[in-house]
Amino acid sequence: MVTSRDIPIGVALIGAGMIAKTHVAALSAARDIARLSAIVSRNPDKAYYLKDFYEGPAPVFTSDIAAVAADPSIEIVIIATPPSVRHEIIGTFASAGKHILLEKPVARNSREAQDVVEICAAHGVTLGMLFQHRMRAPAMAAARHVASGALGKLGLVEIAVPLWRAQSYYDELGRGTYARDGGGVMITNAIHSIDLALSLTGPVIQVQAMTATTPLHQMEAEDFATAGLTFANGAVGTFTASTAMFPHRTETITLHFENGSLRMDKDALDVHWRDGRHQIEGQSRTEAAVASLTGRFEWHQAVIEDFIAAIRAGQAPMVTGREALASHRLIEAIERSSQAGTIVDVPQG
Repeated sequence: MVTSRDIPIGVALIGAGMIAKTHVAALSAARDIARLSAIVSRNPDKAYYLKDFYEGPAPVFTSDIAAVAADPSIEIVIIATPPSVRHEIIGTFASAGKHILLEKPVARNSREAQDVVEICAAHGVTLGMLFQHRMRAPAMAAARHVASGALGKLGLVEIAVPLWRAQSYYDELGRGTYARDGGGVMITNAIHSIDLALSLTGPVIQVQAMTATTPLHQMEAEDFATAGLTFANGAVGTFTASTAMFPHRTETITLHFENGSLRMDKDALDVHWRDGRHQIEGQSRTEAAVASLTGRFEWHQAVIEDFIAAIRAGQAPMVTGREALASHRLIEAIERSSQAGTIVDVPQG
C-alpha cells in the first residue's frame, strides 16, 4: 500500500544566488523523499542553469511567489534570499501553510528574527534553520562526548573563525552592509561556528568585545570581531572571527573540560583526555558524496532530510528558528560591548 510517506514531498527553492546550486544538488541526492518542484528567482532565465545540478524532472523556474505559495503540491520552501528581502516572503509562505527551512541568519537583527519566529508560530508552520555545520561528523562526535558527561565540567572555550575574503566578495551589491545582511563577518560567516559552539556549551551570559573594519576591506560593517565570553555554566572563553586573515584557514572550536579537551574543525575531532589518551574521531570519509561543480552538499542534504523527517513526524527539526535566536543575541551583544567599551549582558530567551 502506498502512503503519503512513500511519496517525495514537494519542495520549492526561493532564491537563486551563490548557495542555490548546493541546495539543488542536495535535493537531487535526496529525491527519494523530496521533489524539487520550483525555483523562484527575480530573473528565472538567469537561474535556469541550476537544472544541470538536479537529476530528477526539471523544476519550474518562476518569479511568481504567490503562485508557488498557492500550489498545494508544495509543502516545504527553502528560503535562501538575502535577509533584507525575506520578511515578506516568509509571511507569504507561512500564511499559505508552507513549512520553512531558512538559510542563516534568521534575519538582519534580533528584533526582525523574533518577528519571523512569531509569524511562523502564529500560522502553525515549522521554521527550521540551515546550520549545516551541526551535521558534520566531527560536530556529531563532539555532541556525543558532551552529552555523555564523561568529560566533566566545562572550563574554557575557544571559538576561532580565521577566514579570508577578497575585496571582490564585498563588492557584490549590499554585501557587508547593515541594510542587506545585518552586519559583517559575524552574522554572515561566523554565525555557523557560533551556533555550533552554543549547541555544545549552552548560553553566553556576558561579553566584553571589540569589533572593527580593517584597512584590508572597504565595507560598512565589521570584518574583525573578538570577545571574551562568560557562560551560564561558569565557563569562560574567547571568540575571534575575521575575513581579513590570509591565508584562509578552517574554523575551529576547542572545549576544555576537567577530564579532557575537544578540538574540532570541519575534518576531524581531536579528543585529548587528562589520563593521556588521544582519539581522533569523525574524520571525513573520502567517499562522501561530493560534486566537483557544487562542492560539498551532503551536510545540506542531511539538514533537508532531518527537516522532512521532522515534518512527517510532527517533531521539531535539528535547529528551530527560536533556537537560532541565541546566536543573534550573542552577535548583537558583541556589537553593543564594542560600541560601549564595557562588559554587557546577553539577553536570554
